[in-house]
Amino acid sequence: MKKLPLNKILQGDCVELMNSLPENSVDMIFADPPYNMQLSGELRRPDDSRVDAVDDDWDQFESFRAYDRFTHDWLKAAKRVLKDNGTIWVIGSYHNIFRVGTTLQDLGYWVLNDVIWRKSNPMPNFRGTRFTNAHETLIWCSKDQNAKNITFNYDALKVMNDDVQMRSDWHLPICSGGERLKIDGEKAHTTQKPEALLYRVLTAASKPGDVILDPFFGSGTTGAVAKRLGRNYIGIERESKYIEVATKRISKVQKLAKEDLEYTKGKRQEPRVPFGSVVERGLLSAGQVLHDSRKRYKARVRADGSLVASDITGSIHKVGAQLQGSSTCNGWTFWHFDAEGQSVSIDVLRQQVRSEMN
Repeated sequence: MKKLPLNKILQGDCVELMNSLPENSVDMIFADPPYNMQLSGELRRPDDSRVDAVDDDWDQFESFRAYDRFTHDWLKAAKRVLKDNGTIWVIGSYHNIFRVGTTLQDLGYWVLNDVIWRKSNPMPNFRGTRFTNAHETLIWCSKDQNAKNITFNYDALKVMNDDVQMRSDWHLPICSGGERLKIDGEKAHTTQKPEALLYRVLTAASKPGDVILDPFFGSGTTGAVAKRLGRNYIGIERESKYIEVATKRISKVQKLAKEDLEYTKGKRQEPRVPFGSVVERGLLSAGQVLHDSRKRYKARVRADGSLVASDITGSIHKVGAQLQGSSTCNGWTFWHFDAEGQSVSIDVLRQQVRSEMN
């Protein structure tokens, strides 16, 4: 298999370069493609100073059809290089994101979420003819509807959000101040994204050591955050001036220490432990009696890890549910055993087995 050019910036056409990479080789793609802004004429502030708007050649397309063809080609190449359990994030504004969304679905990607980046300090609408455009949209997709084992660090995001489930509307500032890269007093890149945005994306949907591909690398925000968070990056960029800016920027980034890159894991990410493992390890013995926390129900452990209570037999979950006349029961938290005069949940034993497995 061809070796991936990890932590490098490749110069050239993104479609050609993605097609040169091995199939099913990258864990996540973050794409900030041209928005096709369709600007006409200069934009000026009320004091008549000129706004440094997005009027670069790379954002110009002769028609919507041309833009749709470009979008189809790069998203098709991206799907080829994305692992079967990988995901793609695409960001855009009202100028392009609906067309991009259509192409994503036409190519068989499966939309997991759309995320609204609500800008805490958006640029005003200087002409006063429309609402202030205060947000951009990110579309998060798996490779197809049947993709399995997708990385989503739900519990880490919840901790990041003060133990509240992370929502799909993100209130973050635009790139400004000291973070904004400049050359001779002018913006080094007109659409530089804030590192906070990429920090949340990478924390949400990748793990340390993963390969993150950015086919529109620009000033290197994806690479800078990936390096800091212990991910590998592959950048693709056409413009030499942006490659120079990004290379210099990333060289200054310090990777976090390995122990600081650990993230919060939930129970769903812990290894599965069958109750039989507790019995075969001798942590509970066949013939031992279990009871619920209030000692209303009792059941005896059998050698195969099943329980028996009168004429009811089965798993710790099934027996617990039938004794209570319920359809479900978490046997790990329902059943207890006596140890040194105290009632102890059998879930303690499950955690002991998990620690041995880890």
